[in-house]
Amino acid sequence: MKTIFEQRIEQLVRGSNPQSLKALRRGIEKESLRVTKEGCLAPTPHPKRLGSALTHPAITTDYSEALLEFITPAFTRIDDTLDHLKKTHIFTYQNIDDELLWVNSMPCIMGDDSTIPIAQYGTSNSGRMKTVYRNGLGYRYGRRMQTISGIHYNFSFPDEFWQVYQSIEQNTKSAQDFTSQSYFDLIRNFQRFSPLLIYFFGASPAVCASFLSGRSDHRLDKHSSKSTLYKPFATSLRMSDLGYQNDAQSGLNVSYNSLDDYSASLRRAMSTPYPPYEKIGLGAEPDLNQLSVNILQIENEYYGQIRPKRSTVGSERPTTALLKRGVEYIEMRCLDLNPFIDVGIDASEMRFLDVFALYCLLQVSPRFSENDTKEIAANNQTVVMNGRNPEVMLSFSGKKTSLKAWIGHIKADFLAAADVLDQAQGDDLYRKAVHTQYQKLDHVELTPSAKILAILESNRVCFFDFAMDIALQRAREFRAMTLTASEQNEYVQMAKNSLLRQQLLEDKNDVSFGVYLKNYLHG
Repeated sequence: MKTIFEQRIEQLVRGSNPQSLKALRRGIEKESLRVTKEGCLAPTPHPKRLGSALTHPAITTDYSEALLEFITPAFTRIDDTLDHLKKTHIFTYQNIDDELLWVNSMPCIMGDDSTIPIAQYGTSNSGRMKTVYRNGLGYRYGRRMQTISGIHYNFSFPDEFWQVYQSIEQNTKSAQDFTSQSYFDLIRNFQRFSPLLIYFFGASPAVCASFLSGRSDHRLDKHSSKSTLYKPFATSLRMSDLGYQNDAQSGLNVSYNSLDDYSASLRRAMSTPYPPYEKIGLGAEPDLNQLSVNILQIENEYYGQIRPKRSTVGSERPTTALLKRGVEYIEMRCLDLNPFIDVGIDASEMRFLDVFALYCLLQVSPRFSENDTKEIAANNQTVVMNGRNPEVMLSFSGKKTSLKAWIGHIKADFLAAADVLDQAQGDDLYRKAVHTQYQKLDHVELTPSAKILAILESNRVCFFDFAMDIALQRAREFRAMTLTASEQNEYVQMAKNSLLRQQLLEDKNDVSFGVYLKNYLHG
């Protein structure tokens, strides 16, 4: 008897149904630290030639003034997404003088928290709110944790596909409700199966010892280079709990069973005081310590592996936008920067993520119980810290299975999903992408995490020297590249326009910051 997944695949391959998947949309948000030519965190302000970090559509900052974030539009062609990201790198290197972009997820040589500058966004109410929010993150989790970098993969299915899929499912809900619920089905399975992504793509098995100076609870081993900490079978220390110094979020029970449940659980956390944060207090204007004393200041403080997203309008809150207009796309957040790729991710990896998303949607997705949530968290941490250990075991519904056996068991389903996507595109690149990743199952040395540790061992270098060498190499490569005259003019104009937009926002502060903040948090 065919499984539900097989039945859905079978119906998708009929007639012209695969063509409904032709216009998948993908965007990338990529974080990279600005560092000095010596490899220390850059102390300089966000370069004005890059534009305004508050209003620039492609170049902004995340937590720190030194933590750049590059944002691409959502394109229907993978090559267009990567091309935009590469052009943004070229323009950035033109405008950061002799500074470098750090190419690894785990940061460079770090001082104490006072040496990590918080991002500044000007004097508009929206800009001040972004800075105060980051102030709060620093108090709550420490500033070092916020300097870890990653790649966020924004993905959506086209409207045409949702019409086909709703017909296959014979679902009578409104199109918006069906789409949102289907995205939440995908999200639950993404969390169930994310250990596979962490194994394949994890690229942070080691860290500079300065990142954890003063801490003895990290459970990492000392590398022979002494200034490096690592775990011999680790995949992605970025996805571990190394950065967290409190347990406020560990006690949250954010529900992914439906959009209503998800929004309600986040809003509950935003309205529930947390005693340690009450001790920090709000502080006094203009230098507030945090936006609130509650478990979450805003929705985005919750560090999930994946988020349902909807574009917001004005100062609209994320959950408000979701509840009004439904889920628009998903944001996959568990991807490390791959230091062996010039922009941290390539077309083959993106194609595998597309396959993974389709698989998670079509696979049966039971609602989460409390035990499911705990089991998923335990599986993820097992793979994060010990994923390349051939003896490692995971638990699914209480049943133990080896990581290798589990990943191997679902290969056929991944290939079936890849074949549907290949039919839509008229080639075999998705099937090839699956085979490329699955080579890492039998050849663990091909995983990025294994490659990094192999270089550290064979060259007898520390993590910092390894990362610094690649950062210098990437700088030379990008500085040797040029944009066309029209591309150069477009980036220059974007920077100028963003500065003008920031000034306009600052000129029209029509209410006090206190009133603005109250309206936002209670809107």
